[in-house]
Amino acid sequence: MTPEHFDVVIVGAGPAGIFAALELVRSDFTGRILVVEKGHGIEKRRCPARERGCVDCTVCDIMTGWGGAGAFSDGKLTLTTEVGGWLVDYTGVEALMGLLDHADDVWVEFGATTDVTTPDAETVERLGHEATLAGMQLVPMRVRHIGTDKSPAVLSAMRVELERRGVDIRTDIAVDRVLVEDGCVAGVQLKDGTRIDARAVIAAPGREGADWLAAEARRLGIGLTNNAVDIGVRVEVPAPVMERLTDPLYEAKLVYHSKQFGDRVRTFCMNPYGEVTTESYGGITTVNGHSFSDSRTANTNFAVLVSQTFTEPFDDPIAYGEEIAHLANLLSDGVIVQRLGDLKAGRRSTPARMAQSIVKPTLRGAVPGDLAFVLPYRHMVDLLEFLEALDHMAPGVNGPGTLLYGVEVKFYSSRVAVGPDLQTAVHGLYAVGDGAGITRGLLQSSASGVVAARAVLSSLT
Repeated sequence: MTPEHFDVVIVGAGPAGIFAALELVRSDFTGRILVVEKGHGIEKRRCPARERGCVDCTVCDIMTGWGGAGAFSDGKLTLTTEVGGWLVDYTGVEALMGLLDHADDVWVEFGATTDVTTPDAETVERLGHEATLAGMQLVPMRVRHIGTDKSPAVLSAMRVELERRGVDIRTDIAVDRVLVEDGCVAGVQLKDGTRIDARAVIAAPGREGADWLAAEARRLGIGLTNNAVDIGVRVEVPAPVMERLTDPLYEAKLVYHSKQFGDRVRTFCMNPYGEVTTESYGGITTVNGHSFSDSRTANTNFAVLVSQTFTEPFDDPIAYGEEIAHLANLLSDGVIVQRLGDLKAGRRSTPARMAQSIVKPTLRGAVPGDLAFVLPYRHMVDLLEFLEALDHMAPGVNGPGTLLYGVEVKFYSSRVAVGPDLQTAVHGLYAVGDGAGITRGLLQSSASGVVAARAVLSSLT
């Protein structure tokens, strides 16, 4: 089979890959660019979970395809260097803030809302004081909320622009391996056997492709470092319970260190007036949350996650998280939901007990059960401590009718060893985004693609 020739190949069409391609074409790069994505185009991504529950599709349309896992997420851009990943380790704070502003401008250009939730100084001081008294830390930030319903249109517009500028985009085809000759990248080989020669390769496979990238890194002798794994639950309460936080902040980012174990516990992905959803990772089902720009539910949901970093001899935190998720799936054939009052009373929730809650579940198909059979004791204690502390800031969140869905696990990919320009030890091979373990959010992921693209431009021109 005759090889095809490109100057740059981008593996993965999530925010990191898309923004790398946009940065290249907008910098008057005249070389040939190929974007390869194993999932579908965004117009063909259809998840059956909402109608009949997760059916373990061969390629998960929630996690893969044009736009990546973020295409059907809450569509939240967090305009701060303090959350969203570890890109600051490579760029420094000042440079990262410039990158985030640049990426944010591009999102807005392609249709993201111009509205930004910016808490005023007086509110930040007041809520920060309350958080301190509750033993928590408030991380204030500006948030641009695109919405789960609007994100696909924004990402589709980006694809139109790239194709208009001559970028070759191929979906529904996976990359099998990266080709290396004499310590330099030589291209990629696709699953169908096609060889693509290239002068530079930007690996941006997203969370779904993290295992592939880690395996390629090991094969090529590129270093890997384990990130922490976050395990917890998604909390659902009546929206008024959280309004004193979500109205001024939208995303109330709170960090707590448990009294008994000293573990770091935090809120994640807060969705005012949103709904609880599911997502699939290679045969396991976990929970997540969405909120829309043009419609509302009566509830607010958010994750409470416990971060754990393992040391020798155990070196596979992702496997640990997967086992806990597998157990939840085994007991419920999917997702468990439990009233907080039942959990504290040491009993499982039943349909009759669920009916006593003033919170009506937004996730159809969740099975009433007992999370005490799933979560390790240490995590359970941490979560209960956190909700008790949060109740000082949001009275009612620690009430008996609060719903807990489990489990929610955030599998932060093993971090690929890269330099300040995100280039690996293989010359011309760059690793970016969530799949490289460098970011964990839309905006930092987008910015990482920009960093790699600028490095490629410098190298090739």
